[in-house]
Amino acid sequence: MTFLEKSPDWWRGAVIYQIYPRSFQDTNGDGVGDLPGITRRLDHVAGLGVDAIWISPFFTSPMKDFGYDVSDYCDVDPLFGTLADFDALIARAHELGLKVLIDLVLSHTSDQHPWFQESRQSRGNPKADWYVWAEPKPDGTAPNNWLSIFGGPAWAWDARREQYYLHNFLTAQPDLNFHCPAVQEALLGVAKFWLDRGVDGFRLDTINFYMHDAELRDNPPLPVEERNDQTAPKVNPYNHQRHLYDKNHPQNIVFLRKLRKLMDGYKAAAVGEIGDSQRGLEILGEYTSGPDAMQMSYAFELLSGHAALSAGYIAEVFRKLETVAPEGWACWAYSNHDVMRHISRWGLSEAAARCYTTLLMCLKGSVCLYQGEELGLPEAEIAYEDLQDPYGKEFWPEFKGRDGCRTPMVWQGNDPQGGFSTVKPWLPVPAAHCALAPDVVAGDPGALIHHYRQAIALRHAHPALAKGTMTGISAEAGVLRFLRSEGETELLCLFNLTDNPATVSCPGKWEALEGALPTGGTVALHPWGHAVLRRCGGHHG
Repeated sequence: MTFLEKSPDWWRGAVIYQIYPRSFQDTNGDGVGDLPGITRRLDHVAGLGVDAIWISPFFTSPMKDFGYDVSDYCDVDPLFGTLADFDALIARAHELGLKVLIDLVLSHTSDQHPWFQESRQSRGNPKADWYVWAEPKPDGTAPNNWLSIFGGPAWAWDARREQYYLHNFLTAQPDLNFHCPAVQEALLGVAKFWLDRGVDGFRLDTINFYMHDAELRDNPPLPVEERNDQTAPKVNPYNHQRHLYDKNHPQNIVFLRKLRKLMDGYKAAAVGEIGDSQRGLEILGEYTSGPDAMQMSYAFELLSGHAALSAGYIAEVFRKLETVAPEGWACWAYSNHDVMRHISRWGLSEAAARCYTTLLMCLKGSVCLYQGEELGLPEAEIAYEDLQDPYGKEFWPEFKGRDGCRTPMVWQGNDPQGGFSTVKPWLPVPAAHCALAPDVVAGDPGALIHHYRQAIALRHAHPALAKGTMTGISAEAGVLRFLRSEGETELLCLFNLTDNPATVSCPGKWEALEGALPTGGTVALHPWGHAVLRRCGGHHG
């Protein structure tokens, strides 16, 4: 199937590989990865068997938040290359059968964006209402109690207009005003620019932050017993509020429908990032249910928490998903550019890492993998003097920021920079990572990268795993069990998420597709063992 003929639901069950461009491959010797570097390494990505890549922002930016502060949506920052380099990347990806999603940051811009530079000049200019401006309280303080995810108030004073502007992240990232129709039209124009250039869709940063409460009502406090650190680190007072008014606005869905209508004309798809630790799965259901909604979104249920995912917890997540989002479509990930790498976060053994990898490929939904995950890269320890992330600098040392998962990708084990660059890179390359480089582990049949290829191939070989229903989920004695069904095919998936052996009953006739073999109506699972079985004789209701 060519890209002109691509199925409109190609995204359903797809495996997407996230590339953080600063840290993938440097080709011009400045210590920072670039677009030609991505193109150079696409054979590695395609060799995993994934369906698509998601490229984190590469747009023109002052890099206060490493590209998530955009100053020109329709150009490439010189640090990463040129539009011609991007076109070459798209062409090569498509040659290899990879679709390309790019990271659109629509909720806010850089304060260097021409739109904001104009908006802040006066209260009467043509873009005066393109950002969220508000009067101070009579005592001069901020309009309300909203907080920034990066620490402190979500309001910054601007002397030109003698007003506050909203920033949910850095003060250098003012929030766009989605209540202004011209803003929505401009952003749809940005999406069209990249769709016309050949992208196959988008990863939508902070999709639930687009629209705010126009009345600027205070958020109520969140009781201590309800707080968690899924969206922001534990030490951040952001967790002390119930975020009713600064995000998750009902009208947000109206804009998303407009974006979906535009994408449908290109058979493109999007995955939204839902930053909400209180209603994440419910919002996922609201945003992805129905033919005019976003195709898929991810919340942070599998992306946060320092205890390894238990069978009981995963069963609880999917039971809740079935209740609050029965028609929704999730995109699951264990790691990304914002969280500690899951190998370290959960303290996984090699056997556990394999088990969780196969589990991810058997869950209902689409999948995102993060660069280096296939090598089993652990979180890097970054000294304070090497820290680049403003988030980490703000909350050090209780929260060390996101640099530990953003260190350069390794390609060659015998190179001090791991084959990433010929000079000292923007973040240090840990020696422990070099030992896991692809050229080192390629000849080792037991290397994790081969297991990733095998697990991805399993998913692709059985449509029930990629697109089928998921029922009968349960957890008993640390073993997660569920059924995946498509047409007449029924697959039983069993995962022992413990250090102890387990015996599981499986009445009826089953054949093993992967993992342990059924014998006499039971399956014996090693610690961190799994089995994917197909019912003989087809589907049994």
